[in-house]
Amino acid sequence: MNAIITVVGTDRVGIIAKVSAFLADRNINIEDINQTILSGNFVMMMMVDLSQSSRALDAVKKELAEMGNSMGVSISLMHENVFSAMHRI
Repeated sequence: MNAIITVVGTDRVGIIAKVSAFLADRNINIEDINQTILSGNFVMMMMVDLSQSSRALDAVKKELAEMGNSMGVSISLMHENVFSAMHRI
């Protein structure tokens, strides 16, 4: 099962490291990643594989949002099918 994670906020040291460590701790594999800095704003999208995750999708989603709040960034997670349907032309 794949999902899309987005991270948006003011750039600072450690964002990628913290998100990656969070995912590794839950046995969630990063399949693809793209990140950039736009006028001082950090923007990252990741496709992750949750098939071996030690946590349910809803729990991971909630934990990521809470971690984002503590870091001062917005982190969201949605199932790949939902993401694809939302962005279909």
